[in-house]
This record gives sequence, C-alpha cells and structure tokens, in this order.
Amino acid sequence: MPDLFWDDVRNFFDPDLMGALPDVSVAGTSVEDWQAVFDLVRSSGWAWEYSEGGVAGALRPAVEALTRPADAETVDLRVWPVPGVLAIFRPMVAEEIDFDVDLRELQGQEGVDVLCRFLAVVGRRLGKPVVMTAEGDYGNPVFRFDPAADRVVLMAGPQPI
Repeated sequence: MPDLFWDDVRNFFDPDLMGALPDVSVAGTSVEDWQAVFDLVRSSGWAWEYSEGGVAGALRPAVEALTRPADAETVDLRVWPVPGVLAIFRPMVAEEIDFDVDLRELQGQEGVDVLCRFLAVVGRRLGKPVVMTAEGDYGNPVFRFDPAADRVVLMAGPQPI
C-alpha cells in the first residue's frame, strides 16, 4: 500500500505551487551520515555522478567533500534512483543533508511512490526523518519520512488549487 496517495498530495507535487525544486533535508547530521549516504549511493545500483565545479570525477570520501576551502568549486552528487528522476545532493555542511528533486519528474501516483521509496531508503539508512518543504520554505514541512512509523507521512493539509 502506498505511503501517500496522489489524490491527497497532488497539490504538493505542483511545481507552480511548490516550486519546481522543493527542498528535501535531513537535520542533525554528521560527516558519518554524509558518508552513509555516499555509501548508499555506491551500493544501491542507482546511476550517479559526482562533480566539482561541473567537472565529473570520482566520489570522494564525505570528509573531503565537506572540508574543502570556502572558495572551492561547488560539489554536486547527482543521483537517479530510477531513470528519469534526479536528486541532487550538495554537501556543504556536515550538520544537514540537503538535496533537491524535480517535481516535474514526479507526477501521478508513480511519481509519489518513487519519491516515497527514495525518502524511505535515505531515512532508513540514516535512522532520521527526511523532510520536504516547498522551495525556499524550510519552516513548513509538507511531508516527511518518519523513522518511527517507517513510512512517509503527510505533515500539511491539502492546499486549494
């Protein structure tokens, strides 16, 4: 049974309401948590690409990605949990794991299911909640993976179209 149903959450998948790239995050993390994500990506069978300043390279250890000079090029870890669906992790600080997903790639019940499975895999690996908010709206989560419930739960009521 799905964690969330398209008819209940369709507005939270609307790029015009939520922004095309909603914010997904895991708070209270560490270098070890980032390394767990890197290890998950390597072992998952997902397609991925690590780049610094837009130049693809080998996936560094998390401690190296997080301790680069302030003026260093941006690091991106692009992950395709399924073909056609991209999540972009940006290791900037150890204390929070942030990534974006593109709602235009996650339409219908299939898109909801793909996102819920991805959030659950990340949340289970870390043993922490994975929260999604509208783009730039960190204080108002719409749903999250809840490790205690072992599922993605709705945090906000339906929004009018």
